[in-house]
Amino acid sequence: MEWGHRLWGRFVGLSFVIPAVYFVARRKVTANMSLRLLGIAGLIGAQGAIGWWMVKSGLKDDLFAPGSHPRVSQYRLTAHLGTAFLCYIAMLWNGLSILRDHKNWLEPARGNQALLRFSSPQLSIFRKSVAGLAVLVFITAMSGGLVAGLDAGLIYNEFPYMGNGLTPPKSELFDKFYSRKPDGSDLWWRNMLENPSTVQLDHRILATSTFAAIMALWAYSRFSPKVRAALPKSGKRGMLGVVHLVSLQLILGISTLIYLVPIPLAAAHQAGSLALLSGVLILGNRIWVPKRSLRLVQKRMKQLKQGGNTGIPVRPGISAAAMRADLKALERSRPVVGAS
Repeated sequence: MEWGHRLWGRFVGLSFVIPAVYFVARRKVTANMSLRLLGIAGLIGAQGAIGWWMVKSGLKDDLFAPGSHPRVSQYRLTAHLGTAFLCYIAMLWNGLSILRDHKNWLEPARGNQALLRFSSPQLSIFRKSVAGLAVLVFITAMSGGLVAGLDAGLIYNEFPYMGNGLTPPKSELFDKFYSRKPDGSDLWWRNMLENPSTVQLDHRILATSTFAAIMALWAYSRFSPKVRAALPKSGKRGMLGVVHLVSLQLILGISTLIYLVPIPLAAAHQAGSLALLSGVLILGNRIWVPKRSLRLVQKRMKQLKQGGNTGIPVRPGISAAAMRADLKALERSRPVVGAS
């Protein structure tokens, strides 16, 4: 599994870096997008370095002794997982932004109408809530990395109870065993990050909070008259998609816990966290209105009204040369302005 993971990681890195170098070298992208591609390539390199740093924590002298169980640091495992998520977020967000700007450039009137509607003051709270929701989903996924690193899913395999109550005893959650300082000043945070019982409880609380937050935001978008009237169909569909994803993720999480963390369910649960984060990002991309995109669409509308072919606005991520080629194809596909 580790050998395949390493090869797959190298393939992912090369499949991004090689085309990125080609697009930058041939000036197919703008300077701004070139910097973004460089940043993502840097994240991929850092991901590989963190991966080796994580593996190194498990290289012990007794690694191949009979009955030994290889383990890595839960901190490094979570850092490796977090960097992977950040790489994915950067790729997905930039890709969605380019596709949206390209579509608005080809249909500026419709794009301008959609952008103005999404920038409505009635949707201000909804937009900010989606941004906060993305952060919450990311933190919950990272807490899952701590659970995996500590094998914390192998204890308290019932839901919603943990033993005789909803939480284990306080003495177990804040055990002095995990404190390394004589004064016990590190007692609370070491138990939150190193005590399997506390780590699992934290993950449960975060997961439940995420589910409740998504359902509350869906209810707000559906039953608030102002938001319901201002939110377009694409936003409503995106919100409903997030509800479906979080419901599936909740089922996968409980099933993984009850059945003692079988690998297929554990992998599906991890994939579900990424799918849920993707759904929130897609929803956020639909309702987020960058001022640059709005100016681009309005400039394109002005150009079409004038009937001119000068002052070609450059789409974010696309070079001027590529823009001119697109514009020529677009001009050939529509009637000439002023023709009978």
